[in-house]
Amino acid sequence: MLLYKGSRDQFLTPLQSVCGIVEKRHTLPILSNVLIEKMGERLMLLATDIEMQIRTSTVSSGTEAVAITVAARKLQDILRSLPDNAEVSLTLDERRLQLKAGKSRFNLQTLPAEDFPRMAEASGKTAVLKLTQKQFKRQLALVQYAMAQQDIRYYLNGLLLVAQGSELKLVATDGHRLAFASEDLGGTQEERLEVILPRKTVLELSRQLADNDEPLEIALTPAQARFSFGNVEFVSKLIDGKFPDYERVIPQHQGKIIKLDRALFQHSLQRAAILTNEKFRGVRLVLSTGSLKILSTNAENEEAQEEIEIDYAGDGLDVGFNVNYLLDVLANIATDAIEVRLADSNSSALIMLPDNERFKYVVMPMRI
Repeated sequence: MLLYKGSRDQFLTPLQSVCGIVEKRHTLPILSNVLIEKMGERLMLLATDIEMQIRTSTVSSGTEAVAITVAARKLQDILRSLPDNAEVSLTLDERRLQLKAGKSRFNLQTLPAEDFPRMAEASGKTAVLKLTQKQFKRQLALVQYAMAQQDIRYYLNGLLLVAQGSELKLVATDGHRLAFASEDLGGTQEERLEVILPRKTVLELSRQLADNDEPLEIALTPAQARFSFGNVEFVSKLIDGKFPDYERVIPQHQGKIIKLDRALFQHSLQRAAILTNEKFRGVRLVLSTGSLKILSTNAENEEAQEEIEIDYAGDGLDVGFNVNYLLDVLANIATDAIEVRLADSNSSALIMLPDNERFKYVVMPMRI
């Protein structure tokens, strides 16, 4: 029974879209498989890890209806290894899938399509947000690095999405730093809507979304989020938890404001980081009239000092921060200049973009 006949890329491209969420080792062997379902002239590909599911499609030949599951990574690796312009065919013969390309032949084991677990569509009230892929991808890039990893406070291992009025806000925090970004969608979401997207979902979305103005539709229910873009439908469960009140974390009255060249500050921190204590990764920022010094030491009593000339004439300040937290934000914003707002040695720093209230990054101080 013929499943597919055509160019390698026409099948490999959608397969790569769904393979990103397939776990290499899973307690359920069928979750390492991709579901291939032929419906008329469309060939649908679907993968899931139980928590999320990706579905996409490509054009097929013939009109037979057939469905089967096969090892996703093996199929992807075989197709990747073939020449770019290869013509391939996929044929189902009893319980085996045969892939042919030129003089190459591969026979793969399959598992029945009826055993493949599909995510049920969530019920309940649905809110729909519409924006471009570029808008959401860039918003994700501004905040996702601040998500926690395997924190016991499970709700921090994800990203808060808030929609209200015409504004979409994204917030991530690991308890030591917090990133906030907002975007005006133009439409109106009457009720305030808050959901927490899981970490893996956020990372996969960042990988999948294109940096273009093609439409993205986000449909949100109390337990599930569905993202539709191109010919991809991506469904994810949500984290059920109470996200911290991020508005209380963002400091309001930071009297010491300095403007810095982003690249200069980044390179100075990178050099100072070489001699930080590997365990604590701390650097001191010493602020004085006309000068910002970056100091670091380590267990071998080695020292680094960087100095940046700045336009500042206020009181002095000596405050410590984890250098990785500062470098993370500088690597993910694209502006030439940044604004750093400080209060005292016990208060968080607020990093913003000049004349822009739509992005804020808060990092807690550390004692050095």
